Amino acid sequence: MSSSCAALPPVNSAGTSVTCTTEADLRQRKAAICAGSVPIIKRRNPNRGRGGDGGDDGGDDNGDDSGDDNGADNGNGDGGDGSGSDVGDSSGGKGRGKPGKGGNNGNNGGDAQSSLTLDPDVIATGFANDGQDVPAAGQVASLTSINNFINFCKTVDLPLTNGTQVIGGSCNPAPMGSIPAKTSMPSSKFVFPKNGGKVAANKTFTVKMAISNLETGHFVNAQENYFSAPQQLNAQGIIQGHSHVIIEELGSLDQTTTTDPTVFAFFKGLNDAAQAGILSAVVDKGLPAGFYKLSSINSAANHQPVLAPVAQHGSLDDVVYFTVS
Repeated sequence: MSSSCAALPPVNSAGTSVTCTTEADLRQRKAAICAGSVPIIKRRNPNRGRGGDGGDDGGDDNGDDSGDDNGADNGNGDGGDGSGSDVGDSSGGKGRGKPGKGGNNGNNGGDAQSSLTLDPDVIATGFANDGQDVPAAGQVASLTSINNFINFCKTVDLPLTNGTQVIGGSCNPAPMGSIPAKTSMPSSKFVFPKNGGKVAANKTFTVKMAISNLETGHFVNAQENYFSAPQQLNAQGIIQGHSHVIIEELGSLDQTTTTDPTVFAFFKGLNDAAQAGILSAVVDKGLPAGFYKLSSINSAANHQPVLAPVAQHGSLDDVVYFTVS
């Protein structure tokens, strides 16, 4: 009777061993393995990649423990049980995967600015308070959030602003950003024309405006980056931005009806840095005879109006009224 040798699993133990037996017995034992009557115990791959550990905040850890040559760790590290597949061949190389940092940007190497996870360190717990613990006549309850309103735009039926000027209305998910100290709030004052002043009709003139506490010369692409980033401060705590001047025609200097913001006689973004604290805009060919309102809009780099640290403050912009004749 002829005999043959083959690698067969031993009974109730891991791995395989070389067994020499008759060809008939070998066929019978192989058939039993295929039929599932002989248990096969999988060997844990010691070279597999280690999945994300996760944190202790109860989130999910989707670690991929695949034991391939890279031993890759795709764990999101949002916290959780560190579960992952142990499937892999024993030839897998040394796992290069690093454990996810639970609840703290484990899916991006710890870079908070590229993470899709809200870092607990920046959660404003005060946002959960509707303010009605100190009631006041006419005061309404604030909208509240325990996650910094990160998904607020899911609650409204509006397209995302997404860096564009959406004339039909939109929802902007960008945070407000850095707020200056009370002593660093910006301010502007028109130098020319003066309030109540006169300008010759249809002749070029230059609007001049003094500006303080605004690091001018910072403006982004208004067609692609409109409202798309938070307000920023320089190293001295001054808002980085620019200004605008707008001239609207009035029926008279003592007009009391509101103007239409969609209609204006002149608009100019003052994108250059101020010279000796003065911003300028040339009104080419001037204006027709009439009565006019001149206003400023001081803005952060992404064109949003500047934000102040306190509710009670003087105007951050200026308005004057003048006559063209």
